[in-house]
Amino acid sequence: MESKQLKWIYLGTLSLIWGSSFILIKKGLIGLSAIQLGSLRLIFSAVFLVLIGYKSLFKLTKSQWKYVALTAVFGTFIPAYLFALAETEIDSSTTAVLNSLTPLNTLILGIIAFGVPFKKNQFIGICIGFIGSILLVFNGASNHPEQNYYYALLVVLASICYATNVNLIKKYLPTVAPLSITTGNFLVLLAPAVLLLYFSGFFDIISAPEVQISMGYIAILGIVGTGIANILFFKLIQISSPVFATSVTYLIPIVAFFWGLLDHEILTPIQFMGAFIILIGVYLSSKK
Repeated sequence: MESKQLKWIYLGTLSLIWGSSFILIKKGLIGLSAIQLGSLRLIFSAVFLVLIGYKSLFKLTKSQWKYVALTAVFGTFIPAYLFALAETEIDSSTTAVLNSLTPLNTLILGIIAFGVPFKKNQFIGICIGFIGSILLVFNGASNHPEQNYYYALLVVLASICYATNVNLIKKYLPTVAPLSITTGNFLVLLAPAVLLLYFSGFFDIISAPEVQISMGYIAILGIVGTGIANILFFKLIQISSPVFATSVTYLIPIVAFFWGLLDHEILTPIQFMGAFIILIGVYLSSKK
């Protein structure tokens, strides 16, 4: 299958997986703290990836390991904790919407720090998608005045981390196998995640039924939503562009909103309009 067709399949699959991640975080926070959730997410992912991809680590050169470590910190470690902390105050749908700032940050960072060229239609598409995101955010805020929107800044910071990550991969690891990058990422993060989990008091509450149920949700999040999804995402970056790859964050809120509806979160007609505008932005940002 040609890369042009394949990139859309990857984009759709990732939007479904990552769009479901926010409701899993919400369910996981019922029995876990944000630090415990972020640590378990990383640990489940690391164990899964090392089991299936340890042989791929031998393909990494010494010079590539420093960039694998950098992408691990920006693309996985920091965002895993920031999203968990954010969802202690704002709902999963709003978090998913704010995550759609990633393509805009990717384009800005790519131009300023990495010298990445861009097309006029990419910039227009991202602006349109951003307008749709603003509609969703402000409408969500008006419907949830009890939420602390200062925590939304954590999601914005996470989107900047993601933007840094995709530009690093595109510039310094463009030919490295996605499984090698992903497995290397989580091998680097395993020890810090275990230490944070140990000092979080997790082992004092592990026997509680609600904790074990939450662990089940985070196991799914870690293995599918982080481990498998990262492999697909790195491949998408390599066969497309950083801006197109991060346009998945425009589709994520749509999936997240439908999960939110099932969990009794509010979805208004204006939010539906915002989602449609976002889709237009995705199309324009990827159009030749």
